[in-house]
Amino acid sequence: MLPLQALTPRSLLRALPEVALEDARKILSAVHRDLPIDVPLKGVRRAALDAVRRAGCIPSLEVVREVASSLDPFVKLALRTPDGTVIEAVRIPLEKAGRFSVCVSSQAGCALGCVFCATGRMGLQRNLETWEIVEQVRVVRRTLHAPERARIHGVVFQGMGEPLANLDHVLDALAVLTEPSALAIDARKITVCTSGLPTGIARLAREAPKVRLGLSIGSARPSVRRTLMPIDVAHPLGDVINACVEHAKLTGLAPMWAVTPLAGVNDTEEDAVRLAELARSFLERTGLRPRISLIPYNSILGSSPAGAVDPFARSSASGEAAFREAIRRAGFGTHKRYSGGGDVAAGCGQLAGSP
Repeated sequence: MLPLQALTPRSLLRALPEVALEDARKILSAVHRDLPIDVPLKGVRRAALDAVRRAGCIPSLEVVREVASSLDPFVKLALRTPDGTVIEAVRIPLEKAGRFSVCVSSQAGCALGCVFCATGRMGLQRNLETWEIVEQVRVVRRTLHAPERARIHGVVFQGMGEPLANLDHVLDALAVLTEPSALAIDARKITVCTSGLPTGIARLAREAPKVRLGLSIGSARPSVRRTLMPIDVAHPLGDVINACVEHAKLTGLAPMWAVTPLAGVNDTEEDAVRLAELARSFLERTGLRPRISLIPYNSILGSSPAGAVDPFARSSASGEAAFREAIRRAGFGTHKRYSGGGDVAAGCGQLAGSP
């Protein structure tokens, strides 16, 4: 059976040639408005609708738990797939009232093992299917109050998993998310984040050139980055930056570089200077300034046994200020990202598929 929420009109047309393109648009529009398709749809030929009913289905994710932060308006949802896998998504409030972004998962678990990330400590369970990625956005949309005045404005692929390690399904999901007759989200409001897979970055640039790229830097010092992000052994930061340069040249979009300052680990002046040097080189090669985003560390103990000791600590206010100032002196600004929902393990790096 074809999961209908995973299809664009043209992919539905390829699967069912008896369905005309205009029929496909109207049918999928009904699916994404949560309208029934077991009744006649205005303007849709009966033969086309019958063919879709025979071949298609609309599978669902079970909401196991929905928990709102007491600190801010972030909401985390634990979702169970039909095979029993539990994944997590986060509803993120934006500055303009009624607008929200969704942090989605692309895998259950992750194989890359970044040591400051709870998902990385899980190991990889499996890739998510296209419909499972899209359905996270649909489920979160249903949680909105007064949906006629509230809407999903953006999506960030920074939940569980490495999106570029599941790129076929991520690209298909991007097509549905941005399709006018599906979820109709502006591609420029979607960010795909990666720990650094060069071939995936290049393919993302070719096949989804309007979608923004986020890169987890960890540290611009290779010896430090390698201890934090084992992927650096197979894909050194220099190779990853080269791919980011090509992405920027092809798309015209400046990437977001994310750094999580860890006290005494990667928040030193040397780290700041090396990061600024990397940004300057990128600017010289592309004419674009990377957006340097500092993400406060969120404890990963939520998925650890009682009594476990957190291996890291958030950089102190003074340490972070010195780090930012060192980058500023080198000519680059930084943006401190608000990573909310820490009290319910909804913050960056905390998602671990907890039911």
